[in-house]
Amino acid sequence: MVAQINKNIQYYKFCAYGFFKNLRFFDAFIFLFFMEKGLLFVQIGVLYAIREIIVAVMEIPSGVIADSLGRRRILVLSFFFYILSFITFYFSSQFYAFVLGMALYALGDALRSGVHKAMIYQYLRINNWSDQKVNYYGHTRSWSQLGSAVSALFAGVIVFYSGNYQSIFLASIIPYLIDMFLIMSYPKALDIELKSFSKQALSSQFKKVIHAFSYSFKSIRFLKVLTSTSIYTGYFKAVKDYIQPLLMSFALAMPFLAYLNDEKKTAIIVGVIYFFIFLLTSRASRISGNLAARYKELGRPLNLTITIGFIIGVIAGLTFASGYFILAIAGFIAIIIIENLRKPIGFGMVAELSKEKAMATTLSATSQAKSIFAAIISPLIGWVADLYNPGIAIAVVSVILILMFPVYWLKQDIN
Repeated sequence: MVAQINKNIQYYKFCAYGFFKNLRFFDAFIFLFFMEKGLLFVQIGVLYAIREIIVAVMEIPSGVIADSLGRRRILVLSFFFYILSFITFYFSSQFYAFVLGMALYALGDALRSGVHKAMIYQYLRINNWSDQKVNYYGHTRSWSQLGSAVSALFAGVIVFYSGNYQSIFLASIIPYLIDMFLIMSYPKALDIELKSFSKQALSSQFKKVIHAFSYSFKSIRFLKVLTSTSIYTGYFKAVKDYIQPLLMSFALAMPFLAYLNDEKKTAIIVGVIYFFIFLLTSRASRISGNLAARYKELGRPLNLTITIGFIIGVIAGLTFASGYFILAIAGFIAIIIIENLRKPIGFGMVAELSKEKAMATTLSATSQAKSIFAAIISPLIGWVADLYNPGIAIAVVSVILILMFPVYWLKQDIN
């Protein structure tokens, strides 16, 4: 039976938010942008690690601030930091300048991550629709992936006509301004903010949220689910952009469009393939609720998908290293799709185990754990990639994670 959801104006606002948020035109070319600037793989890995470390440090306080002061204000502030980062990347050409840009982007991520999901789940609870949480979030996330698909096509066009990767950062400012105004139109009930802003009231609210947060983390069930949902996303964040040099190699090896220069040829191939990748991930997010409905215990689909994902990572890495581009690209696409199947299920389980008043806090903590895993994996892959090649690096890390299965495997009673 297909899970049903209630659709109204706020549902479409949630979807629109995800769509515009993912109009990050640089996403499909960020790795190529760094390579063009002469960065080593390990330097790129360090940039990703810096981003994830800052997110990890800021996640819990950002969730507390959002739960205490108002989620809409925090989201608007997060988009302000994003826009500053886009401007920094546009004008930068050196590694240390990119560190600043990545730090600003991380601040935006830390303030945003977990907060909007908490608003969605709060909205469902207000309307007594909590039973729809997996399917509802899957639908809204599918619009995010659709935004990524549209973004990839537009990014390809921008790179094709501008002849450089930097212009896509300026173009990304426009949809983020739109999202800022969209967030302002959300119902005030989703803020769970203080009625009066005084030091005493603020201190009391912080204590309540921290108490609820601590209560959630004392649960072994919560910690197990946290690890399962976080480790694959951390891996996904570290690995996913390595498809970009692979797509570039694939594009340059193709005989057609030979009259175009390398950058324009790459722009077309990368933009089109990313468009279809995100159409697939959009569909994956949409059917995640139906996948969950097939199992009485949600730990089972999480166990199944994480195992398949890491095995595919080994295959994708080895085929990448061997020059079998089509097989390697298929493997990366599978890794990306699995993330979008898993994410709504994992967040549904985390939300179910969280206390209501600390919803943004515990969801931010989940993102924090993902950031920690990504911060560890990213420079490791970069270091091995510089020693050997990216394919070998991805295969090695995938094998290590397979061997770590006792850490993230969910038993049948963890549901």
